[in-house]
Amino acid sequence: MATLLNKIKIYLDREVDFNKDVLLQDDSDGKGAYIKEWNVAEAQPTDEQLNAFESQANDMEALNQVYSNRKSEYPSIEKLVVALYDTDDKAAIEAKRAEIKLKYPKPVA
Repeated sequence: MATLLNKIKIYLDREVDFNKDVLLQDDSDGKGAYIKEWNVAEAQPTDEQLNAFESQANDMEALNQVYSNRKSEYPSIEKLVVALYDTDDKAAIEAKRAEIKLKYPKPVA
């Protein structure tokens, strides 16, 4: 199930400051998060409007997980800089990158 935060990002189709523009709250009562404050010009969406973005938000979250997994296994910036000056290292880095991309493919939409 997609997060309310991501549904709102898709609804607004822009970056949102969730510390100022839109404040979410979860009262730990089993009902989940809800919009506590809506401080943007666009009309506050209904639950039904946000639920219409469930599939898109799930896709976004799956893709973000792929990127996170890849990032955790990619070589460090230091290793990449060294590889720029050493053709043997560069080939190894490119092979490692390809291996990681195969391990964590982008979800098919």
